[in-house]
Amino acid sequence: MMKLKRLFSGLLAIGSLILLAACDKMEVMNPQGPIAAAEKHLLIDAVLLMLIVVIPVIILTIIISYKYRASNTRAKYSPNWAHATLLEAGWWIIPIVIIAVLATMTWRTTHALDPYKPLASKVEPITIQVVSLEWRWLFIYPEQNIATINFVEFPVDTPINFLITSDAPMNSFQIQRLAGQIYAMAGMQTKLHLLANTTGDYDGRSVSFSGDGFTNMTFTARVTSREDFDAWVNSVKHEPNALTMDAYNQLIAPSKDTSVHYYSSVSDNLFNNIIMKFMGPDMGQMQNMQMKATPPNKVENMTKSQQTKYKSHRQPQKSQQK
Repeated sequence: MMKLKRLFSGLLAIGSLILLAACDKMEVMNPQGPIAAAEKHLLIDAVLLMLIVVIPVIILTIIISYKYRASNTRAKYSPNWAHATLLEAGWWIIPIVIIAVLATMTWRTTHALDPYKPLASKVEPITIQVVSLEWRWLFIYPEQNIATINFVEFPVDTPINFLITSDAPMNSFQIQRLAGQIYAMAGMQTKLHLLANTTGDYDGRSVSFSGDGFTNMTFTARVTSREDFDAWVNSVKHEPNALTMDAYNQLIAPSKDTSVHYYSSVSDNLFNNIIMKFMGPDMGQMQNMQMKATPPNKVENMTKSQQTKYKSHRQPQKSQQK
């Protein structure tokens, strides 16, 4: 018995040292936003509920193993004993109650933390478009008309609306200390809403295996004050590189480059075009038909690139009429 106690104490000490050494890596247990904090509480509550069964089972296993050991001749031997109504009621009713409570709690929290559900706030949200590449993350700010690679910045206490897609194999987008994960899939758009309560740098990563460069498919999420964010946006606008279609076509090639890049402007409708390129071979023809059917009085509401496409599609019709 003494040897068993020493072994158990040693294992407990080793486990405690491992946990203490990894405290700075347990990002899930150190949330910095309301979504991540709610997820932490759900995790803790679920573990405590399950321990109601786990701890008594461990204790009873030790007690029964000791009491009915071969050397204990005073233990009562009952070879014909097979049923106890009270015991069976206990080990059926208690787990059923725990599972019912756990299921109700999980169902409510899951719906409350729906990643598609916008966060209630008096502050105007910021939209950031996210594209999963091989093996990098592209962030597009449609309102600011800038883009970054492997780096995203946004202000504190401001709701962030992430619109997420992929131009590569399916990935999973996550900033552990701010929110849960959501999948990035080609030809589709998923959403993730989050808010950061504290300024600082937070680790973001892909948590879905997607090939050789998956291990280093990480990025930094920097949370700053609103003034610092505005200054950062202004500085990015003075960068020499622009995210044109030619520049983007170079980005989609598989690469293990983990460096950060900034783009002072972004090609029109780049995010939507990335999604539409996976919608089938006829999508380009459908867009051309829509351009030809556009009434002339709506041309003035188009962007310059859309006006150019419109005129190129209308010109053949004019020549035929002549």
